[in-house]
Amino acid sequence: MIVKRIIPKSLLGRSIIIIFVPIIILVIITSIIFYQTSWNIISKRLTQSVVADINVLVKLIEKDLEFEAIQIAREDFKMKIKIIENGEIENKSLINQRGILSNRLKQALSELKTPFFYDLSNIDSGVEIILQIKKNQYLFIIVDKDRLYSETAFVFLLWMMFASILLLLFSYFFMNKQIRPLKRLSIIAETFGRGLDAPELKAVGASEIKQTANAFNQMRTRIKRFLKQRTDMLAGVSHDLRTPLTRMKLQLSLLKDEKAKTELELDINEMTAMLDSYVSFVRSEAPEPIENIIINKLVKDIIKNVDLNKYKIKFTEKNIIKTSGRPIQLKRAIQNIIDNSLRYSNELNIEILLNNDGCIIIIEDNGPGIPDKNYEDVFKPFFSLDPSRNKLKGESGLGLSITRDIIRSHGGDVKLSKSSYGGLKSIIQLPI
Repeated sequence: MIVKRIIPKSLLGRSIIIIFVPIIILVIITSIIFYQTSWNIISKRLTQSVVADINVLVKLIEKDLEFEAIQIAREDFKMKIKIIENGEIENKSLINQRGILSNRLKQALSELKTPFFYDLSNIDSGVEIILQIKKNQYLFIIVDKDRLYSETAFVFLLWMMFASILLLLFSYFFMNKQIRPLKRLSIIAETFGRGLDAPELKAVGASEIKQTANAFNQMRTRIKRFLKQRTDMLAGVSHDLRTPLTRMKLQLSLLKDEKAKTELELDINEMTAMLDSYVSFVRSEAPEPIENIIINKLVKDIIKNVDLNKYKIKFTEKNIIKTSGRPIQLKRAIQNIIDNSLRYSNELNIEILLNNDGCIIIIEDNGPGIPDKNYEDVFKPFFSLDPSRNKLKGESGLGLSITRDIIRSHGGDVKLSKSSYGGLKSIIQLPI
């Protein structure tokens, strides 16, 4: 779980990690190996050279050539030396540090077979070394940093780190260019999924991305062709069936059998309602420009047409929702749900709010509701819980199907549940 939280969610971030983590591991392993081998050898050579020079200076001092030793130390060995007495050594605070340089210096000084102390705490000012040359005399030495410390090794490590950062920047630049077509694909796919007229995706980038773009373009063309064929077919069927229905109405007016006449009128009214639904469905498929919409105003316009003397409606606005879409289609979709609730109830609660999912429209009624198992079935075309009741009310079974198609074409969804008023609760979710 911790690893999942650390790993970036974006493809670009994960690609950079896939490239950069091996480089970091390589740099770390190389640094460790270099520190344990090359730096160890360099430190050994430098400390041995310094101790050899110190040994020369000690021998000169033992031969009473102190002046010559100081001069040689300063001019040739990059050292400063001074002979101090036992009392002065007590004022020195010397530290034996850890590390490869300290260990190598300790090993080299041990070869002199004389007591010694050294301090590496302030190496930039020089390394302090004290050797006992006589019982109460000590040789105080300050060795220049360059004699014991090689910056070349650390320059190598810095160059490795700099090269790693440079590779990271190059990786980010090139991976970003490769992933850019995928970002365009996601934007165009979302636009097309919301029912907008998305343009064709230009096939650029790697061969796999080009293949994906071509597949999306083909899918887009097939879907648009299918939708056009379905719309044209429904428009044609609706138009062709109106003529025989009109003739049947004329012939029905001449019928004398009242019982048969009543039954036939119910059938004709049902067929007329179905054709009206077909026409409404075709209209929802027709192109409509995208406009800026205030959802609150859209719902208020629908409520204005309701007889408030007959129905009790409570309207709550928690947020003012501004979005974009096809206003006529959205109004028809919300109208269908409100009309469906008013058909079987006399009390409605409508609430508009904004959350992380976008705009939420909640419509609750106090009607009989529907069984939980039929929540998805009622969105199917021509599905009816009670066919006889539909005939009396002039329903066709396409209202909720049309509603869901419109809402989903805008990138949202419609869900049903149990209302707190005892009836049906319809939840419309729309993106902002």
